[in-house]
Parts: sequence; structure tokens; C-alpha cells
Amino acid sequence: MIEQNAFVLHSRPYRENQQLVDLLTEQDGKVTALVYVGQSKRSIKKGLIQPFLPLRLTLKGQGKFKQITQVDSIGKSFSLIKHSLFSSFYINELLIRLLTEQMTCQQLFSQYQETLTALAKGEEIAPQLRLFELALLEELGLSFDFTPVFEHDVSHFHYIAEQGFVPVYSAFPKNKAQCFNTAHLQAISQRESLYKNSTIEGVSYTFKLLMRQVINQLLGNQPLNSRKLFNKKN
Repeated sequence: MIEQNAFVLHSRPYRENQQLVDLLTEQDGKVTALVYVGQSKRSIKKGLIQPFLPLRLTLKGQGKFKQITQVDSIGKSFSLIKHSLFSSFYINELLIRLLTEQMTCQQLFSQYQETLTALAKGEEIAPQLRLFELALLEELGLSFDFTPVFEHDVSHFHYIAEQGFVPVYSAFPKNKAQCFNTAHLQAISQRESLYKNSTIEGVSYTFKLLMRQVINQLLGNQPLNSRKLFNKKN
């Protein structure tokens, strides 16, 4: 049996009085586990199996699904509203879709907590999402090599999976929508731009487009349900 800190990413009914729960755990990374919640609507376990609530739980078993045998809250649920809440659902869905089961990712777990903390405080959303996305890519063994954007005297680059940043030499590229401004990429390479407003207009938007392209490729271009929340009127 393993006792560790964890967060619920998603839960759904499984069998009678049971729920199947996707967890992000401190020691084992993403884990899918079963929990018996009982018949009562006031079940303590049912009340604890909620996203964005810091938990301490015990996992048992070696089969297809581990069992949650003990679970307690170790803090208050993060207070998230509107776009901060939608953003938190977004990062949960990314973890469910992209992390493999039981892959140790303690740094990502810490970044997850830091992101929820920042979003709950009402800090600017875009930099927090970019930081989390970068941490997730690094956990997956992916990282950006920005060396070419400093070595080639061109105004734009493409980003191609498994090749990285490729200079665009044509003044009128056919797929200009997928070109990234060189000055923007240079600013993105400096992590300070994530913590303060960039003096170069458009950097934040370019960063968003770059991360979206990379993440969409990892998802096999299958859309994320959480992105639809941002399109709804509040």
C-alpha cells in the first residue's frame, strides 16, 4: 500500500457504489483507481472525490485498477471561477490525455499545484498555462531548441515535429498562418517573458499558437472538450 498526496483529475460511475477515478499522484504520476463511495448521498468519500481538492490517499493493489482504501483532504479546495476554472479543467484534460499510467512526475505534480494556486489568486492566466504546458512537454521528453531562431537571418520560422524550428526563406510562404515571428520566438526563449508583460506586441499570442500546434499534434488532432468552455458566454 502506498500513501501519497494526490488530486482528482476526473471521476465517473463504475459499478454499484463505486467510482473510477483518474488521479494525479505525487509518487506514481497518473493513476486510474477504484473507490467505494457507498450508497449515501452524504458519503464522505464521495464528497472528497472532487477535482482541485488536495488529498492524501492510500492506494492498494496490482491489477488493472488500484483501489483507494483511505482518502482524506489535506487542505481547502482551490477557489476557481470562470476562466480560471475553465483553465483548470483544461490542464486536467491534458494530463488525462497525454500522460501514461504510473509515470513518476514529481516536478509536474509541483507545477500543477503552483498553477492552481496562481489561478485561484487571479493571476494572469496565459503565462500560467504556458508554464504548465512547458512542464508537461518536458515530462513527456519534449523541449524546444531555440538555437535556430538566433542563427538564421529570416523573419519567420515553421515548427515541424521532430525537426524543430525551420527557417522560412520565402517572402510569401504558402502556409503563412503556421509561420512564427522570429522576434517573438526569441522573446519566448527567454523565460522572463512568462512572468512579465513583453515589450514586443504579439508575443503572448504567438506563444499560444505555438503551444497549441505542438499539443494538437500530440493529441492526434483530436479536440479537447475543455476548450469549448472558453467559447461559451459567461
